[in-house]
Amino acid sequence: MLALRTLPDPESLAESVSGQNRAAVARALNLLDDKRPEARRFAARLLATLPKDRLYGAGHLIGLTGPPGVGKSSLTAALVRIWRKRGLRVGILAVDPSSPISGGALLGDRLRMLSGDLDDKVFIRSLACRGEFGGLSAEVWPMSLVMLAAFDIVLVETVGVGQKEIDVSKLTDTTCFVAQPASGDSIQFLKAGIMEIPHVLVVNKADVGLAARKTLSELKATLRPPSAPEDWQVPALSASATMGTGIETLADSIEAHRVWLTAQGKLTATRKRFQAEWIIKRLREEFGRFGIESLGGESRLLGDLVELQGSPFEQYESLRNRFLTNRGQ
Repeated sequence: MLALRTLPDPESLAESVSGQNRAAVARALNLLDDKRPEARRFAARLLATLPKDRLYGAGHLIGLTGPPGVGKSSLTAALVRIWRKRGLRVGILAVDPSSPISGGALLGDRLRMLSGDLDDKVFIRSLACRGEFGGLSAEVWPMSLVMLAAFDIVLVETVGVGQKEIDVSKLTDTTCFVAQPASGDSIQFLKAGIMEIPHVLVVNKADVGLAARKTLSELKATLRPPSAPEDWQVPALSASATMGTGIETLADSIEAHRVWLTAQGKLTATRKRFQAEWIIKRLREEFGRFGIESLGGESRLLGDLVELQGSPFEQYESLRNRFLTNRGQ
């Protein structure tokens, strides 16, 4: 952990992050991961200083999720190759099921997969989920904002989908669900409504043949036609990260959803809602349902937060202090 005297100046750091300085991005993410009060104040200033047009209207924030062992990391590596060929800067937030003390092997695996493709336009940050329900670390949203200020593509790769590991669909512009051939769990998650229907469905390991084709057919059967012509039509695709097939089409489909969001005028509003939901979740974890109700209720809080400007840390601390003041603490 950084000593307080070495904490970076937030304004200078924000400028360097916006200039796509990799070392500055790393320092900014370290600052966001520092839980001490002084560091939190510096982090709030950092987020407040980053350019709002990039945080809420630029780049593409993508979530990649699916069952453990489905090949998310290899698919990530294949997508990175495509994006770099297209001249895009790529930042990856890889959430590991590892101890924040001992670390995990997954980052090493990812680096090996990308060993021939890493350059100064690709940045990987691995962080532990730390037992957080929802499958994502609490730091993912503020870290995503930092990375949106520096990269064209920000990819959040999750631990894996379970009954509560669905937060990626509430924190990313485009959610891509990766299914495993001959695995009924993926289909059951979708049918049971455990996670909202993602924006893109893809069966990895298409090279296994019949099992992959059967799973793709089952996925397509879960999809309903859009209720209106202007609604997004979820594509169901097949790909093989090992063989390198279907990756271009997958990248195109992910980009098509970003284009659709922009055309519908939904991108900025969606990201502001993500931030509002992130703040409400943090408040609920600290003060429970009673705390949310005492602050006006979830619906009112959501509406107010969507309209507000400011960093998520500033908004969270303001509401937290309001609750404590009302309670006479």
